[in-house]
Amino acid sequence: MVAAALLAAVIAAILPGSAVADGGGGGTPDHWGVIARNTIGSPVAELRNGPYVSGVPAAFAKPPFGRGSLGIEVADRSTSLSPPSEKVDFGNEVDFVGSRILTLRQVGFRVFQTGENVDYGGATNMPNIKIEIDPNLPLQPNDNYSTLVWLPPAVPAVNQWSPYLDATKTGTWYLTGAETACKLATPCTFTALRASFSSLGATPTVFSVAVGKGRDNMWIGAIDGLRLNNHIYDFERDGVRSLRAN
Repeated sequence: MVAAALLAAVIAAILPGSAVADGGGGGTPDHWGVIARNTIGSPVAELRNGPYVSGVPAAFAKPPFGRGSLGIEVADRSTSLSPPSEKVDFGNEVDFVGSRILTLRQVGFRVFQTGENVDYGGATNMPNIKIEIDPNLPLQPNDNYSTLVWLPPAVPAVNQWSPYLDATKTGTWYLTGAETACKLATPCTFTALRASFSSLGATPTVFSVAVGKGRDNMWIGAIDGLRLNNHIYDFERDGVRSLRAN
């Protein structure tokens, strides 16, 4: 199936053989891109320069790392499907296979949110982090697939780059397969999500990690600085770079 990353607070704690175990932090830049099987309609997920803005504090007027970011554009009523909205995931399906979810200690990103996006779907009309996993539930041995989805909080200000949004402390998480109490209808904090796995004796492992949007409201903006434990993924026009977190 696919690939996603969950790096440990201590790199050695990650599953041996994972691309992150040697500090490589995500392997080959060529392995990052639009995940075709998770894309619906004609959305855009494109590595780009900017966006840059003026009239805001300098720290939030430009991409937080380098010169570029991942631009995302999805529409809300552009297909004949139900729901009619578009969907796109941009991620890595190769380098993080087998990494262990319960070693994840830091995760989040920075986002360029606009006032128009808020008008389209409210203050929490935001892109997501999506991690495809094998739940590895002892009581459900035939359940081999689910997706962990982070629902970010509203940003402090629009039409500029946000500060770091820490997915371990803000927003909520759910599993698409409803394997634990952390369901779409009852999403959980990151702490509660981890506890929900531990309480069931689950040892979930990763297939893929991605950022994306849909299927719900129209959204046009950008993401940068996806963090997974000790690595920050800097989206640049010429590719994805792995940086060490301070």
